[in-house]
Amino acid sequence: MPHPVTLFTGQWTDLKLRVLAEKARDFGFDGLELACEGDHFDVAKAKDRKYCRNRVELLEEFGLKLWAISNHSAGQAVCDIIDNRHKSTLPHRIWGDGAPEAVRKRAIKDMKLSADAASNLGIDTVVGFTGSSIWHLFYSYPPNSPQDVDKGYAYFARQWDSIMKHFDSVGVRFALEVHPTEIAYDIVTAERALKALNDRENFGFNFDPSHLLWQGIDPVNFIETFPNRIFHVHMKDVMLRSDGRGSVLGSHLDFGDPRRGWDFRTVGRGNVDFDAIIRALNRVGYKGPLSVEWEDTYMDREQGAKEACDFVRRIDFEPSRSIG
Repeated sequence: MPHPVTLFTGQWTDLKLRVLAEKARDFGFDGLELACEGDHFDVAKAKDRKYCRNRVELLEEFGLKLWAISNHSAGQAVCDIIDNRHKSTLPHRIWGDGAPEAVRKRAIKDMKLSADAASNLGIDTVVGFTGSSIWHLFYSYPPNSPQDVDKGYAYFARQWDSIMKHFDSVGVRFALEVHPTEIAYDIVTAERALKALNDRENFGFNFDPSHLLWQGIDPVNFIETFPNRIFHVHMKDVMLRSDGRGSVLGSHLDFGDPRRGWDFRTVGRGNVDFDAIIRALNRVGYKGPLSVEWEDTYMDREQGAKEACDFVRRIDFEPSRSIG
């Protein structure tokens, strides 16, 4: 069977889950990847098996399934240098009074609850971010020392060790979305993150080609480098603009600004070679969902979601049984 096609709900949390589930069914999706935000999933209720079952039953009512949940904002706060930017992304139960170490402590608890939630939902994957205490050191001026970077990876390992032990205790995997501002944002740093955690089997990656391509990273190379660590896949496109003016660093411009050097697009309308990606995923034996993360500033999101679902179904295919 081709991969199931799901919709990540992170860009739809203004809608009640019931409303979105009906739309997703009509768009043609097989399921949802629930964001731990808004009405979609409340991590604070993760230990309540009845609540978790009700979420699953709501999706089943519309013929939808669940393969993963996502808790990006809490994960980001685990290793980040906490400041007022995080207040806009974190629920009040985590932000509290904004004291950085208290925020971090609550974020760690929230990530552990995410593992409990996945277990009680009958799934085995949580998608999210890790944050990074050294992202601001990505360019070495004023000069960084190698020891500063080493300390950043050691800090990441300390912060995430207890989280991953809890994930392991309930049989759940964590899929880090490799992404700028995370401890792993390309192939080299992803390798280093795995090494920092002593190659824990339950720590892997959410593969999103859009975040790799604009950095100049080959998405297929990423898949082939980590064949056993692709725990989840986001289908998102990106358009690169080579006008000689806008930097790949974004130029401090908001998404959608035509002066940017790149911007996200509805799947199939950008520069990502999704045919090559499907072939690579098939080669490494990935069987999980292809989860559409819709982001396209100038396009109606309902048209974009429907179009993306249709596109993913059209380009997906089963691998040949005569190969491998």
